[in-house]
Amino acid sequence: MKLNGRILFLTDDAELLARQLSPEKADEELELSAAALHYGVNTDLMISGAACTLGYTGPILGPWFLENFKEIIQKDSVRDGGFQVIVGGDAYGSGSSREVAVVAHQGAGIELVVARSFQRIFQENMVYGGMPFTTDFDVLARLRGGEDVDVRGFFAALPDFFRAVAEAGGLLDYAKGLLAGTLAPTYDTAPAPRPLNAVEKIIAQKTWTSPGTTGVGDVRPGDQVLCRAGFRGVHEYTAGMVVALYREAFGDTPMADPDLIAAFEDHFVLIDEPTVPANVKKARLAPAKQLTAEMVEACELYGIRLHGPGRPFHPGVCHRIVVEDYALPGTIVVLTDSHTPTAGVLNAFAFGVGSTAMAFAFRTGLIPVTVPKVVRVLVTGAATGGLSPKDLILHIIGDPYFREEHWRSSPTDTCVVQFGGPGLDQWNVDELSVLTNMTVEGGLMTGVVEPCAPIVEFLKARRGIDVTEQLVYPDEGATYERTITIDLGDVPLTVATPGDSRNRLPLDEVAGTPIHNVVIASCTGGSLSDLRAAADVLRGRTIAAGVRVTVTPSSHAVAEAAEAEGLLDLFRELGAVVSPAGCGSCIGNGPGIPLPGETTASTTNRNFDRRMGAPGPVYLVSPAVAAAAAVSGKLKDPRGL
Repeated sequence: MKLNGRILFLTDDAELLARQLSPEKADEELELSAAALHYGVNTDLMISGAACTLGYTGPILGPWFLENFKEIIQKDSVRDGGFQVIVGGDAYGSGSSREVAVVAHQGAGIELVVARSFQRIFQENMVYGGMPFTTDFDVLARLRGGEDVDVRGFFAALPDFFRAVAEAGGLLDYAKGLLAGTLAPTYDTAPAPRPLNAVEKIIAQKTWTSPGTTGVGDVRPGDQVLCRAGFRGVHEYTAGMVVALYREAFGDTPMADPDLIAAFEDHFVLIDEPTVPANVKKARLAPAKQLTAEMVEACELYGIRLHGPGRPFHPGVCHRIVVEDYALPGTIVVLTDSHTPTAGVLNAFAFGVGSTAMAFAFRTGLIPVTVPKVVRVLVTGAATGGLSPKDLILHIIGDPYFREEHWRSSPTDTCVVQFGGPGLDQWNVDELSVLTNMTVEGGLMTGVVEPCAPIVEFLKARRGIDVTEQLVYPDEGATYERTITIDLGDVPLTVATPGDSRNRLPLDEVAGTPIHNVVIASCTGGSLSDLRAAADVLRGRTIAAGVRVTVTPSSHAVAEAAEAEGLLDLFRELGAVVSPAGCGSCIGNGPGIPLPGETTASTTNRNFDRRMGAPGPVYLVSPAVAAAAAVSGKLKDPRGL
C-alpha cells in the first residue's frame, strides 16, 4: 500500500477534526499525541443503528461511516474526502459485535486502521474480514515518506490461528480446509494438565482436537483454540449477512447441530410502536422489514427455530431468552451480539461474535477462542441501601484497572471477569445477569459466574432440571491475572455519565441533574426483578410533570409475570408507556428515544453518543434510581424520596 490518499485522525478536538475534513488541509500539519485521540471509538459511531438497517455491504454502508462523529462528520465525508488511513486512540472498536462496522470502513475507502489498542470483537472481525490493522504508529511516517508498505504483513505479527486464517484467505476458506482435513489445529492438542480456573476449564473441556473429539488438559492466556460451540444465535440486524456469507461459502449444505441454533426477531419489533418518533419510523421501518424477511427466509431454508411475535417460538430480547431456555453450565454460547455475555450468569462461557465467525460456527459447530486472561472478582458483604448489581458493575468497569486496560500486555490480549464470593448468593439470576451482561462495556470478553445457589435454583424453577453435576468450579491453585475482593459496603450507588458506560461517578456527585426521559428496559434492565425494583419506588407516588417514562419487559415470560403481579398496570396507571417485549430504545428502535432537549436516565447498558437514536445526554442507572428520577424529575437517591 502506498499513501495516495489522506490520513484521518479521530481527535477529541472537534475543531481539529473539522479542519481535517477541509479538502485543502493536509493531514501532515496535525500534531499527533495519544491524549488528542478519541478514547473508545465505538461501533455505533462507526456505523449507526439506523444505517445498519439499510444493509450489510460496503457500497451501502460506506457513505454512512462515522456519520455524526463529534457532530462534525457527515454522510460521505470520509469517502468523498479521499481518506485511506484511519487513526484512533485506545479501545478502538468498543461496543457492538456488528461486523458491518468493518464493512463500513472498507466501503468508505479505508485500507488501514491504526490505533493504540483494539477491542476484542472488532479486532476479530478485522482479521476475518481482511482489514489490515496495527498498533504501530511508526507506519504513518513510513507511509508519508512514500514507502510502499506491505500492510498485509501486519497479519504476520498476529498469533498462530489468526495468521493461519489470513494465509488461508479468510475464516470461511479456513473452514473448508478444516472440513476437508487439509488443515490441522494450530495448537497443542495434548498439553500436560494443570490447575485451571473456571473459564479455562470450560474452554479446555470444549477444545476441539480431531473430528468428534474434544477436551485438553490445559489452555493458557493467549492460546488460540477451536471450541465446540453449544447454543448459537442471530437476530434481524445480523442474520442476513450471516446467511449470505454462509450460502456463498457452503451453499445449501445443512448447518451443524441445527437444534442448537435459533434466530430472534427482537431488535426491530418495536419500531412501529405509537410513541416512536415519525422520523425514526420513516428512516428505519421499511429496511428493517426487509432484513427481517431475509432472516425468516433463512430460517425456513435451513430449518432454524425462530423466536418473535407471532413466530413459532415466544418473543423477547435474545439474551434474556437464551438465559430462560438455552444456556447451560459448562457450555459455550455465541450470538452475533455483544451482549451475549448475559448467559455467563449460568456458569457458561458466553460471548459475542461477528457474522463471519457465526457462519463458520453454523457450518463447523466450532468457534475460535483466544484464551483470555481471567480476573477473579470476589464479592463479599451485604447489598444495603438499595445497592444493586447495576451499581456494582458500573463501579467495576469504571475502575482505572479495567477502563485503562491495565490487564493488557499485547494487542491481541482478551480478558474475562470470573465472579465469585458469598455476596452473590443474595441476588437471583435476573439480578446477577446484569454483572455478566455489562462486562463487555468494560472492554472485556465476557463474565462467568462461579457455581452458586441462585444458578441451581433458577434452572430448577425455570426448566425443571438439576445442574448440580454440570457446574464448573475453579481448581485449587488456579492462576488469575488478578484477584479483586469487593466489599459491597464500599460500593456507592453509581451511575455512568454520558458517552461511555465506563464513565462512572457516585450518584451523589450528579444528584440533582434534571431528567426528562426515563427508560426501564433492555436485556440489562427489563427483567422481572428490575420491574419489581422500579415499582417498589414508584408505588404510591406520581411521575413528575414533564417526565416521560417507558417500560419494556425483556421477554414474553417477564411480561406475563409482571402483568400477573400487577406491575404493568401500576406503570400504566402512573402514565408510563408500557410496550411489548423487545429490544428497542437501547438502540433507537423503540419507545423511549430521546426527544430534542431531553436528558435521559436509562437502565440500559450502553450510552454512546446517539446510541438511543437521537442526540442528548444519557445516564445509565439502576431501576430504582430510574424510578426515583421519574418521581423527582432529577437524578436522586431513592432513599431520599
